[in-house]
Amino acid sequence: MKLEGSSVAVTGGASGLGLATARRLVKAGAQVTLIDLPQSNGEKAAAELGEGARFAPGDVTDEAGFAVALDTASEHGGLRGLVHCAGSGRKVRILDKEGNPGSLADFEFIIRLNLVGSFNALRLGAARIARTEAVDGERGAIVMTASVAAYEGQIGQIPYTASKAGVVGMTVTAARDLASRGIRVCTIAPGIMDTPLLGRLRDDIRASLAKSVPNPARLGRPDEYALLALQILENGYLNGETIRLDGAIRMAPR
Repeated sequence: MKLEGSSVAVTGGASGLGLATARRLVKAGAQVTLIDLPQSNGEKAAAELGEGARFAPGDVTDEAGFAVALDTASEHGGLRGLVHCAGSGRKVRILDKEGNPGSLADFEFIIRLNLVGSFNALRLGAARIARTEAVDGERGAIVMTASVAAYEGQIGQIPYTASKAGVVGMTVTAARDLASRGIRVCTIAPGIMDTPLLGRLRDDIRASLAKSVPNPARLGRPDEYALLALQILENGYLNGETIRLDGAIRMAPR
């Protein structure tokens, strides 16, 4: 997929992995639409990225509102790419210290945001990409975001693990499903990334997390996610794969 001049939407584009990806896409000459919640810093982020970027408010769990955001992204010659970074986590134990069952509401919230939201982004994005004319045998590509927690979820991560494992499970099925439309699908499973969420932690906790990574012994950089996302979009033979981006870490139970 040729990025220069192509329209690409990035969910969660106002910060972290999404913003880093949008920055790389703009540099590559793409027309980038940052999709994030209305109360996010999306407008400011798009302005800082320059003429190649714009902000479209949207919630991946809101079918109608997210569709409007994708329509905005499609105005530049039709949507060709989607990088889906939006998501979150919430601590839930199966049983609390007193033996009470964990919160079903919290579990359902994360499943809806991370898994249902991913399917919503996938299906609505694919519908718009499928309307474009094929170039060199393909119409575009979609990059989803899972986590190493999909494989080694830690204690308290059960809704996050379930949701991200679901994204991993969808990947090859989605790639097969959309093959006839000329749309590729891959997923990135990041490890411990230096995002704004981790930025709230104490320095000693951040240092401990960095030491847990075999090589390089540091937190992952959002730009490293962005580099991989762009390679997936550009490399026409990458399809149906979930790629770990984690410095070879294998998460401990807690």
